Amino acid sequence: MLRPFQSGSKTDIQGACRASVPSPEISSFAVKNFSLSCHHLSTMPFTLHMNSFAFALTAFGNKLTSAVFQFYYVKLFLNHYHISESWFSIAQVVYLVWNAVNDPLFAYWQDNSKIRIFRSRRLAILYGAPLFSICFLLPWFPWGNYGANSWLVGIHLMVSLCAYDTLFTFVLLAHCAMYAEISSKHEDRLRLTKYCQIASVLGATSVMGAEFFSSSLENFRAFQMFCLVLALISWLAMYYTGRNVVTMYDNVANDDLSLKMNDTASRSSSEGPKAWVQFKQIVCERNFLFFVTMNFCQIFHIIYEANFLAIFADQLIPSTDLPPLARRMLYGSAFVIPQVLVLILGPVAGRMGYYKVILLSFIIKIASGATMFMIGQTHTWMLAVFFLIDLCVPDAIGSFFNLPVSDIIDYDKDKYNRRTPISSSVFGYNALFTKAAQSCAPMLILNILNRYGYQTLMLQDKSADRSVDKDSVEQLHQVMFTVACCIPVIIGCIQILVWYPFSIRNSHIIVPKHVES
Repeated sequence: MLRPFQSGSKTDIQGACRASVPSPEISSFAVKNFSLSCHHLSTMPFTLHMNSFAFALTAFGNKLTSAVFQFYYVKLFLNHYHISESWFSIAQVVYLVWNAVNDPLFAYWQDNSKIRIFRSRRLAILYGAPLFSICFLLPWFPWGNYGANSWLVGIHLMVSLCAYDTLFTFVLLAHCAMYAEISSKHEDRLRLTKYCQIASVLGATSVMGAEFFSSSLENFRAFQMFCLVLALISWLAMYYTGRNVVTMYDNVANDDLSLKMNDTASRSSSEGPKAWVQFKQIVCERNFLFFVTMNFCQIFHIIYEANFLAIFADQLIPSTDLPPLARRMLYGSAFVIPQVLVLILGPVAGRMGYYKVILLSFIIKIASGATMFMIGQTHTWMLAVFFLIDLCVPDAIGSFFNLPVSDIIDYDKDKYNRRTPISSSVFGYNALFTKAAQSCAPMLILNILNRYGYQTLMLQDKSADRSVDKDSVEQLHQVMFTVACCIPVIIGCIQILVWYPFSIRNSHIIVPKHVES
């Protein structure tokens, strides 16, 4: 998702992403040089695209920590801290509300604020990265001795989720906005996707590392130390992005006097109506609505698999069929394979367009769920392969979702004659409607499992009393298997219905675009 040259002075970057524009000659010259340098580097074999490399390091740092966070936090709070379902649901509801509020809030600030740390994508990453790393560490260190229904563990989960998501949103919104602002060319964006996926392949190995270092959380102290190292590496990677990345709009609004005049003019107008008009313009676009609905289902599916893969696999696949080493490889590879798939599918998306690739993934999703249900849960190795497919395919395809969002951003910019794209706002309003899936997925699945005695079973496993009703366990396993097979089928059908009318289907055709000053 990036560009290839080094800026002169770091203070010159303060004009990035601002609405004010300098003289047409300066903007035209900057854009032409920007496009020419991209074309030159794209024709040089084995040349590292430095701006893309800088941008991709944030993807590396994020994947390093987010993969571990999503894979372990539910399992940790349910099976180790023994949070009650009521406190788990309360924490998820608070998280859902805050999730819905902070995305459009940060998005509007990043597109319209006069404060440099909000307005500059680069500075948002530079100063947000250390806090992001600190928030990642919150779940892994208990606040005390938790009882079976302790309120403290509920508050711990609530704070951990909200703090992590706050910094995740602040940093990643800026990062996503950069994707659209580094270049408007489809081939450039595919290259940025490729760089980010290579970085994500490396970052996704963190789950496999955590599995081996902690023996699947059995050595919790080793897991904590491993997370400390991950947080440090993640911060350093994002720090490099914040110091070195460059976008097309970094030369926009260099003139401080012009900026002050624009600021003075903007203060005389009401920002509230502007935000409301902007919101209506974005959310009333039919392609945006189709994409948001499809994306909600995709996030629900990915989060459900990431949170419950280990829980379902531990229950449905006996250790006699899948030994500990193979199990750790399964869990670790589930986060690496999606990144490899994106590298493989990148050229396919370039030829066919992302629309057809995404549509095909929904068909695969439906077919895999229906096939596994017909095969049955007794074929445990087939079940392990199904779990891999069910997590890897949606996760890999989700990495291409920046392409339709970026096309929506470009369409919005052209339709309303904006001088600069409102990238953060589009990503933020997308998150406003889709991030609720991150809370709905674990709440819904846990509620289903607890109706069939999951939490009681976990407490009995920890206690000295090993008398477990085998009929209840078998019923729970059957419910887990049914849920695992039905979710991809149901979600895939919904996604096909809402994605089929999406009308931006030809963006794989490379048409050079230039930013009008």
